[in-house]
Amino acid sequence: MELGFTFLLLAIGFALFMTWGVGANDVANAMGTSVGSGAITIKKAILIAGIFEFAGAVLAGGHVTSTIRKGIINVESVPSPEVLIFGMLSALLAAGTWLLIASYFGWPVSTTHTIVGALVGFGMVGIGMQAVAWAKVAGIVASWIISPMVGAVIAFLLTLSLRRFILNTEQPLVNARRYGPYYIFVMGVLIALITLFKGLKHLKLELTGWQSLLVALIVGGLIAVVGRVLISRVRVDPEADRDFQFATVERVFAPLCVFTACSMAFAHGSNDVANGIGPLAAVVSIVQTGQVGQESALPLWILVLGGGGIVIGLATLGYRVMKTIGTRITELTPSRGFCAELAAATTVVVASRLGLPVSTTHIIVGAVLGVGLARGIAAIDLRVVLGIVTSWVVTLPIGAGLAAFFFFFFKGVFLG
Repeated sequence: MELGFTFLLLAIGFALFMTWGVGANDVANAMGTSVGSGAITIKKAILIAGIFEFAGAVLAGGHVTSTIRKGIINVESVPSPEVLIFGMLSALLAAGTWLLIASYFGWPVSTTHTIVGALVGFGMVGIGMQAVAWAKVAGIVASWIISPMVGAVIAFLLTLSLRRFILNTEQPLVNARRYGPYYIFVMGVLIALITLFKGLKHLKLELTGWQSLLVALIVGGLIAVVGRVLISRVRVDPEADRDFQFATVERVFAPLCVFTACSMAFAHGSNDVANGIGPLAAVVSIVQTGQVGQESALPLWILVLGGGGIVIGLATLGYRVMKTIGTRITELTPSRGFCAELAAATTVVVASRLGLPVSTTHIIVGAVLGVGLARGIAAIDLRVVLGIVTSWVVTLPIGAGLAAFFFFFFKGVFLG
C-alpha cells in the first residue's frame, strides 16, 4: 500500500500517545485509594502499578483483538481501507488528546468510553450514522448511572459492617483479628475471579463458571490463612493508640489495599490495553494485507508498546488522578480504602458475568463516594464530585467531535 509506512509510523506514535493516556488516567484509579489512604507512597504506587500493568498487558493482553472495540461501529460498510486507517488514526489521536486534558486536570474518566466516543465520531462522518451501534452506545450512557451507584451502595454497606464488627467495638484489634480473615477471604475470592474473568480471559483457559468459582474459593482460602498469620503479628502501638486501637487496626488493612490494587492493575493492563493498541493492530493488518478485517493479530511488539505506554503515562502524570481519587473526594484511611476497593472488585465481578457495560473508573469513584457517605454528606467534597460527573458526561461527545475533526484533517492531507 502506498504511504503504508507513513500510516504505520503515525499509528505507532498515536497508539503510544493513547496508551500513555490510559496510564495517566485509568491506572491511577486502581492505585488512588491506596495512595490516598496512606497505605503506600506515590512512588511505590507507580512502581507497583507499572510492574503489574505491564505484566498484564504483555502476558495476558491477548493475541487477537477486535478491530473496533466493543462492536461500536460496523466496518463492513467502510468505503475503502484508507478510510478505516484515517478513522483509526483519528480515534487514537482524539482519545489521547482528551485523556491528556482530563489527566492534567485530575479528572478520572473512562478510557474505554473515550475511545468509544472517538470511534462513534469517526463512524458518523466517515461511514454514516447507520454504521454506529446506537443501542450499545445507549448502554454505555446508562452505565454512567449504574456503575457508580452499585459501587457506592456496596462500599457504603461494607463500611457500616466494618464499623459494626471492628472499629466501633470495645476491642477493635481483637475483633480485627477475629473478623479480618473473613474480609480477606472475600477479597481473595473476588480478586481471583477478576483475574480469571478479565486478567486471563485472553489466555483461553476454558474454565466454566463453577470451575472458576472453585479456583477462586481455594485462592481466597489460602490468602485468608496468610492474612490471619499476618494479622496475628500486628501489635498495639502504645504511642499511636493511647486511648483507642484505631491506628493499629488501620495497619491491618494497609497491605490488603496494596494487594487488591496490584490485582486490579494486572486485570486492567490485560483488558484495557486493547483500547490503545486495537486500532494500531487494525492499521498494521490493513497495511500488510490491504484488506479490512473484524479482528487483527496482536504481535508481541504491539503488546510491549502498549504496556510501555501505560507505564510511562502513570509515571509522568498519573499522580494527578491519584490525588483526586485518594484525597479530594473524601478523606480515606486504609480501612476505608479497603472497603472502596472491595466494593469495586465486587461490582466488576458481577458486571463482567452479567455482561453489563460498566466502567471501572466510574465504579471506583462511586465506591469512594459510598465510603464518604457512610460518614455523612458533609464528608464529601461535592464540588469535586460535580466536576468528575461533568467530565464523564462530556467524554463521549468530546471524543466524537475530536475524532471527526481529525478524520477530515487526515482525509484532506492524504487524499486532497
